[in-house]
Amino acid sequence: MMAWIFLIIAGCFEIGWPLGMKLSQTQAQYKFGWIIFSIVSMALSGYFLWIAQKTIPMGTAYAIWTGIGAVGAFIVGIAFFKDPASFFRIASATLIVMGIIGLKLSAA
Repeated sequence: MMAWIFLIIAGCFEIGWPLGMKLSQTQAQYKFGWIIFSIVSMALSGYFLWIAQKTIPMGTAYAIWTGIGAVGAFIVGIAFFKDPASFFRIASATLIVMGIIGLKLSAA
């Protein structure tokens, strides 16, 4: 159970690094702070993935980790950066979520 919690934490930090990169472009006065935020997010994301992979199969952990990061960044982009929210983009993100759920349900 703890491995899955660590994997979710890793996925949340996976959202942090593209967020930091975007904010470094939009808030020039804090550019280097946001780049450092991105680097720290990357490192913590990788660390928690590493812990999770001790008990969760590598392919499952990696797919879920990237899925959480991708869908999370997608949602943040729509909510805070006016990224397009077309039907096909949302449907595609929904398919990623369905894949994550499927991987979790099929994990031994």
